[in-house]
Amino acid sequence: MTATPTPESQQVFAPGTFAGAVALVTGGGSGIGLATARELVRLGARVAICGRTQAKLDAAVAELSGIDASRVMAKACDIREPAQVEELVKAVLATWGRIDIVINNAGGQFPSPAQHISPNGFLAVIRNNLVGTFHVAREVANQWMIANGGGRIINVIANIYRGFPGMAHTGAARAGVENLTMSLAVEWAQFGILVNAVAPGIILSSGTKQYPPQILERGIEQTPLKRAGTVEEVAASILFLASPAAQFITGATLRLDGGQALWGSLWEIP
Repeated sequence: MTATPTPESQQVFAPGTFAGAVALVTGGGSGIGLATARELVRLGARVAICGRTQAKLDAAVAELSGIDASRVMAKACDIREPAQVEELVKAVLATWGRIDIVINNAGGQFPSPAQHISPNGFLAVIRNNLVGTFHVAREVANQWMIANGGGRIINVIANIYRGFPGMAHTGAARAGVENLTMSLAVEWAQFGILVNAVAPGIILSSGTKQYPPQILERGIEQTPLKRAGTVEEVAASILFLASPAAQFITGATLRLDGGQALWGSLWEIP
């Protein structure tokens, strides 16, 4: 076996696996969100994407429409704002009448030692990564899933298992999302809602391109498989948790980090 990813490794699902399903992907305009939306559309789902930047959404819709324009929609939404999330969910339900899958992928952070993170900067990341995730999960549950037999919620977090030095704000937020995942899995099991998370390590995406090159280089050096992951690999794991193959999995977090949580560190102690 080789540790090098191949295109086939991301295309293991049967055609039509998600036929008839409706999925909502937050942060769907780029990176992991767009890769996940692309695979969902390819496998038969109707997919709604959201994000804060309309131009990015327009470009994503143009790409996804190359697969099937009739199964793609987009709406600008700041998930930090409950009223906007409520309107987003209403719009998807008005268009397609159901929401079976939610991919809580939207988020953002910036590298910084904790002492240099401003109170506003810390709060902004918490609101986006943790509070926004709750808004979306709660709204979809209340508007559709609880009364209509359940669904799947998959939250995208990060490699937080030995803290997150260098990005304490997102470490705190993502740890909160993992606990939220477990809590909702128990509370909402009675409604048929399965709630899981994926925790990517160093992934080559539009997000990591914004970091200084030395951070990416150190991350790869400190990963046992000695490479970064791809957005397609993360998407494949998300799709597994959303698929019929994962009907008895809830409250779990799947790590996709090349073993980094077990070995390497991104923070060098002086």
